[in-house]
Amino acid sequence: MNAETLVWGLALLITAALVVPYAFAFRRRRHADRARKEEAVRLGIDRPLAQYPFIDAKRCIGCGACVDACPEGDVLGVVGGTATVVNGLRCVGHGRCEMACPVGAIQVGLGDLKARQDIPLMDGWQESTVPGLFITGELAGLALVKNAVAQSRKVIDRVAQLAPASRRAGGGDALDLLVVGAGPAGLAAAGAAHERGLSLAVLEQEGDLGGALFHYPRRKMVLVQPVDLPLIGRMKEAEYAKDNILAVFKEMCRVGRLDVRFRERVGGIEKSGRLFSVRSSSGVTAARFVVLALGRRGSPRKLGIPGEELPKVMYQLMDAESYQSQRLLIVGGGDSAAEAAIGLARQPGNRVTLSYRREKLVRIKKRNEDQISELLAQGRIEGLFNSEVEEIQSGAVRLRTPEGTRTIPNDYVFVFAGGEPPFALLRQMGVRFGGDPSEQSLHAFLFPPPAPETVGAVGGAFTPAAPRPRANSSVSR
Repeated sequence: MNAETLVWGLALLITAALVVPYAFAFRRRRHADRARKEEAVRLGIDRPLAQYPFIDAKRCIGCGACVDACPEGDVLGVVGGTATVVNGLRCVGHGRCEMACPVGAIQVGLGDLKARQDIPLMDGWQESTVPGLFITGELAGLALVKNAVAQSRKVIDRVAQLAPASRRAGGGDALDLLVVGAGPAGLAAAGAAHERGLSLAVLEQEGDLGGALFHYPRRKMVLVQPVDLPLIGRMKEAEYAKDNILAVFKEMCRVGRLDVRFRERVGGIEKSGRLFSVRSSSGVTAARFVVLALGRRGSPRKLGIPGEELPKVMYQLMDAESYQSQRLLIVGGGDSAAEAAIGLARQPGNRVTLSYRREKLVRIKKRNEDQISELLAQGRIEGLFNSEVEEIQSGAVRLRTPEGTRTIPNDYVFVFAGGEPPFALLRQMGVRFGGDPSEQSLHAFLFPPPAPETVGAVGGAFTPAAPRPRANSSVSR
């Protein structure tokens, strides 16, 4: 054997040692992704609740970079050489898959909402079908503080464009802007409006800032991602503890001297001419523009069973450490239920049972899934899947399970069954949703005529002087 043959032989061996294991691992991963996709379709979890990574199959090269980038673990997979959505319910709109794709084949958004009756119709400026009424934040369909801030800034850019013409039209005592909701989206809108010199007020039905964040458990980490907040500046970390982010919101209000009016529940919004009249707990406020920055949860959804009115039934968990040596039932299968079960199971003496109507937890973040799976395996949480609560008693709970009716001793019940969104209130205001019947052509709203040189009249149909932004638009074009 000559030296050249030996060199080539060694090169082939080294290549085989590197390539063959990779090829087998690649093959195993593709088979696993295909199996996960089939299971997701069977469970009905391959479609999203709101945000969603849209994949251009013609551009996708099947490299799997998006799969590796997603922090939720199993949202994406590669099947048949193309990236595909496996568990759409777990997508929370990080957008890391979009950034990781080397060929730009992924865009995170809300897609075509013409048939979605759970998300209001909006144009590229987040304006609803009621001219001058804007929607931002969780109610618009996208999660994450970062998305809420981006949407709110876009809304205020549009309001600042239209405000001068609206002021000239009259209504001198009216505010330029009224924001409903003092969560991340509402405060970002208020802060941006203050920076643009707009007169404003914020109505908040709770007694403190934060919106849905205010009801999170103590020390819960809130996914923010680096974002520039109005009046405050850069928030550099990807996550902040609940208490820390609420402190940032309070500082924003202090710096901007924002007029936030607490315990103001909005009962209706009407438009007369160019002005809105907003009815709330303390009376009526006139404003030229309104931003709805409401959460999607609304009032907690009840189970509709005997005993649910007992004082032992809770719909949120603020402090897990307050419950020790208790017999606890958690009802639900989302992140709130999982986090409550995890927190309560870690307290001394607690016996925690989790009841969920499906066969497995399919809508929770990867981090929560890892923790609750470990606690289930250790027996620190008892999982009753494919079960439903039939009756809550003073010292027990009766459940329907695949094995028949079961009664377990119980001290407290925590129900995390979602909420009743404020859709009826929005429809009362005239806001349309995907799939709603309308005398006005939906096509005319989604595809307005070309923009004129100047901004159209406030209060009627409008088209901006510049092309409407398309990024993060709620309406597929």
